[in-house]
Amino acid sequence: MDTTQPKRRDRTHWLYLAVIVAVIAGIFVGWLAPKAGEAVAPLGTIFVNLIKMMIAPVIFCTIVLGIGSIRKAATVGKVGGLAIGYFLIMSTVALGIGLVVGNLIHPGTGMNIAKTAKAGAEYAKTAHAAGGTWDFITNIVPTTLLSSLTSGSVLQALFVALLVGFAIQAMGTAGEPILRGVASIQKLVFRILVMILWLAPIGAFGAMANVVAKTGLDAVLKLATLMIAFYLTCLIFIFGVLGALLWAVSRVSILKLVRYLAREFLLIVATSSSESALPRLIAKMEHLGVDRTTVGVVVPTGYSFNLDGTAIYLTMASLFIAEAMGKPLNLGEQIGLLVFMIVASKGAAGVTGAGLATLAGGLQSHRPDLLDGVGVIVGIDRFMSEARALTNFAGNSVATVLIGTWTKTVDVDRVREVLDRRLPFDESTMVDHGDAPSAGPEEKDLVTA
Repeated sequence: MDTTQPKRRDRTHWLYLAVIVAVIAGIFVGWLAPKAGEAVAPLGTIFVNLIKMMIAPVIFCTIVLGIGSIRKAATVGKVGGLAIGYFLIMSTVALGIGLVVGNLIHPGTGMNIAKTAKAGAEYAKTAHAAGGTWDFITNIVPTTLLSSLTSGSVLQALFVALLVGFAIQAMGTAGEPILRGVASIQKLVFRILVMILWLAPIGAFGAMANVVAKTGLDAVLKLATLMIAFYLTCLIFIFGVLGALLWAVSRVSILKLVRYLAREFLLIVATSSSESALPRLIAKMEHLGVDRTTVGVVVPTGYSFNLDGTAIYLTMASLFIAEAMGKPLNLGEQIGLLVFMIVASKGAAGVTGAGLATLAGGLQSHRPDLLDGVGVIVGIDRFMSEARALTNFAGNSVATVLIGTWTKTVDVDRVREVLDRRLPFDESTMVDHGDAPSAGPEEKDLVTA
């Protein structure tokens, strides 16, 4: 008997084509009509703000459902501890790769910008406004239980979600109605997010038109060496380091995983922020076959602690500025400065442009004479931010699969079926309905092979 169901064309296909067209149109508008490009800047800001307002609810629902559904709290502790250890190791590896490439290529040598470089102090002031390490740790605890969902802090939402999840778990069967309520709220949150994502082309147009209007094409071309070197380094890290590790541990192809997350990568390119794709990464990792608890702990934690792209950026940008100003850093200075930066960057994770402020703050703390050089790379920070966000996102997706493998909380057979496109992701709701008979062809957008 032929059980094949009729397939509908994936309607979201047009959304992402529209994003590409909008990005190209934004570049031309910013180039040919700079004033118009700057005028539409709020479009990009509004779209990113719409995405960010959904982050805390998504994290809260995912973690509460994950932790509240398990019996042994030790499982979460094991996953969380393993994740933090892995993130620290990979951040160190990313720093090392950035140092090696930066010292081999020397992209800033010969520029002699010491007399013309400006504007670093402003960004350093922004960086120091965030406070030191103790301020970062103190701010993890919210003012009230509910303020964690409104403050915009990913770590506060994570902290409260952990408390609520463990509390529900301790309640036993009495907590099951609460879990069902949170599950319903999660479906509502994802439905709202799907509606917001249809505004992506508008946001992408505004963001791209603004950045090109302010920097101009010449500003990008002058720093092409640094940009190309940075992008190549990120590619080496993703497909070389992460790809090799993913295959060695989980026997999963990095190319298939990237293909599976292609739309999320495109969304990040449009918004220049990895946070814009965080809810979709959570949904897709669960669909891939990774246990909900593992996803709920690893992904949000990774967005604050697993900043591989930011680590590479801080390394190469520091070396570039030092060489461009004719004051290169010795190895000891490089290590000391970058250790400071990778710690300082934790408080500004996932925020577009935060890497620039962190870079300036680190330079002011260790080498104030290099601070003015930050102004030179402001023009291309938007484009560098995209590569940072893409690398951070790739690192977190790989980390989820790896930690799922190490903790045996991943369905290996399902991973193969999903990556081989035999189990398409439900784009209509971003919630995995599995094989439930109620989810018929009229309720899903089926992706053609």
